[in-house]
Amino acid sequence: MHPSIHAQTVPDRPAYIMAPSGETVTYRQLDERSSQGAHLLRALGLRRGDGIALMLENDARFFEIVWAAQRAGLYYTCISTRLAPPEIAFIVRDSGSRVLVSTAAVAPEMSDAVEIVFAPGARDFVGERAAFPTHPIADEAPGMDMLYSSGTTGQPKGIRPPLPEGSLDQSNALTEFGRTTFGMGPDMTFLSPAPLYHSAPLRWCMAVHKLGGTAIVMEKFDAAAALALIERYRVTHAQFVPTHFIRMLKLPEDVRKRYDLSSLRVAYHAAAPCPVDVKQAMIAWLGPIVHEFYAGTEANGLTTIGPQEWLERPGSVGRAVWGTIRICDEDGEPLPPGETGAIYFADGPAFEYHNDPAKTAASRNHHGWTTLGDVGHVDADGYLYLTDRQSFMIISGGVNIYPQEIEDAIVAHPKVMDVAVIGAPDEEMGERVVAVVQPGDWADAGPALAAELTEWLQGRIGRIKQPRQIDFVPELPRHPTGKLLKRLVRERYWPAPAVRA
Repeated sequence: MHPSIHAQTVPDRPAYIMAPSGETVTYRQLDERSSQGAHLLRALGLRRGDGIALMLENDARFFEIVWAAQRAGLYYTCISTRLAPPEIAFIVRDSGSRVLVSTAAVAPEMSDAVEIVFAPGARDFVGERAAFPTHPIADEAPGMDMLYSSGTTGQPKGIRPPLPEGSLDQSNALTEFGRTTFGMGPDMTFLSPAPLYHSAPLRWCMAVHKLGGTAIVMEKFDAAAALALIERYRVTHAQFVPTHFIRMLKLPEDVRKRYDLSSLRVAYHAAAPCPVDVKQAMIAWLGPIVHEFYAGTEANGLTTIGPQEWLERPGSVGRAVWGTIRICDEDGEPLPPGETGAIYFADGPAFEYHNDPAKTAASRNHHGWTTLGDVGHVDADGYLYLTDRQSFMIISGGVNIYPQEIEDAIVAHPKVMDVAVIGAPDEEMGERVVAVVQPGDWADAGPALAAELTEWLQGRIGRIKQPRQIDFVPELPRHPTGKLLKRLVRERYWPAPAVRA
């Protein structure tokens, strides 16, 4: 299970194809270029356990560099290109990366955080690696990703797992999960529509390379383009987030019907709670092939649910396949089925936040169970239902209100493209519910649409949850992975000293 093996057996098979540019990298090319990269990293003095950082868009060189680090036994930290220079410098310095590879110019504070910089105006990684041989380095050993949480609710947190022991081509838990649960294998063609610096696209594409399949990597997501790629490349597997689903469902019906999607065997999604109406519409459109999993970059646990199970339990994210779900109260004590509380995993893989013992301690209760900060409940059969993130909770008049349910109801309106529901300061209630709406057509923004949405919500959500204020914006701040940067939305409403993490 390694691209170097597939380079021997199917050398001309595409390991990945960039879209829409169409640039193709075969397994032979990936093997040779990653070997050259590993030689270069060794020549720079990097040894097993050292780290490199990548700050790249979805670029054809991305996997060549990542697999070079993996073959050299290094940690590779992939950084969002949307972050500000001080945030990037923090991650580079905190991760201990000795090398930074970037396709964009590097600010002084970023270059000061690292020994060696490959970037425009600095050194050229691709040019320098060309001088090295294409055979493997003598001391190949498996490396590992060291990724950072997205930081949507505060400073990014690094997760530095132990380096794998054993052979370079060993499998891992995610690859085995994909193989056994989603039927992934060498005959697959996988559509990856999200930024590769995010944990899920990176890890799933690398799982495809371990198995010998082909990944179609979108350089930037576009709903109609995704459908066209499924048809053109006869895609068998695809990973999405709920925002992708919403964008595709908002396409005109004639556009959606234009493409042949019959090759799809599995479409799975994660990263955020999916509105029930949205998922029902996707299953009605694609058929019973829509799967879901719930996990985090920390990989402390994982749940999954298939389409038939989900139709019987709409809204669930499934039962645990890694770890054991525990729903706990504020004191960290287990709650019975049906009661809402913090989601913990017991008996799951251990993790720590790098250089941050306080955040590590905050992620555990006195039982030693770990949490990502999400809230939900389980039913009597152990199926998990997400409510929201604890940090997004609104307290209005002493009542706890979770925005996700309100957002799900609003985004179902045909004139709404996106929505964020937040709590804003209120002298009487402490916080009031505010809906910040991105309309599909900006010309619709205004009092008439606000009134229409207010009427739309009658009967769909309880009165206490009804937004007391509806504002409109041309576009909401979303990470390219689909995660809403709710902190940025809230900052418009809270005085600077009162903005909550």
